[in-house]
Amino acid sequence: MATEPRESRSVPELLADLMRETTELFRTEGRLIRAEISDKITQVQIGGGSIAAGAMCLLVALFVLSQALVVAVGELIGDAWAALLVGVVIAVIGAALLMKGRRDLSPDNLTPDRTSHQLRQDGKLVKEQTR
Repeated sequence: MATEPRESRSVPELLADLMRETTELFRTEGRLIRAEISDKITQVQIGGGSIAAGAMCLLVALFVLSQALVVAVGELIGDAWAALLVGVVIAVIGAALLMKGRRDLSPDNLTPDRTSHQLRQDGKLVKEQTR
C-alpha cells in the first residue's frame, strides 16, 4: 500500500488513521492483558495448592507432635523422641509451603504490572498524537 506524503493528507484522513491505529493498539493491549491475567490465575492456583498442602502437613504435624508429647512425658524414653523429630520435620515442611503460598498470593505478585504500565504509555502516546 503506497502512502501519500504526510503534507498532502487531509485532517479527516489523519483522524481516520489515528482512530484505526488507536483501535488496533487497544486490541493488542486487550490481548496482552488477557494473557497476563491468565498467567496470574495459574499463579493463584499454584499458590492455593501450596497453602492446601502446607495446611495438611501442619495438621499431620499437630497429630504427630501431640502424640509424641504424650509419649515423651509419659515414658521419658527414646521412641517418643523419634515421633517428635518426625513431627517437627513435617511442621517445618508445612510452614515452608504455607509461606510460599502466601508469597505467591500477595497482591504485588497478582497485579498485571506490565500491561498497566503499557496502557499508561499508550495513553500518553494517544494524548501526544491528538495535540
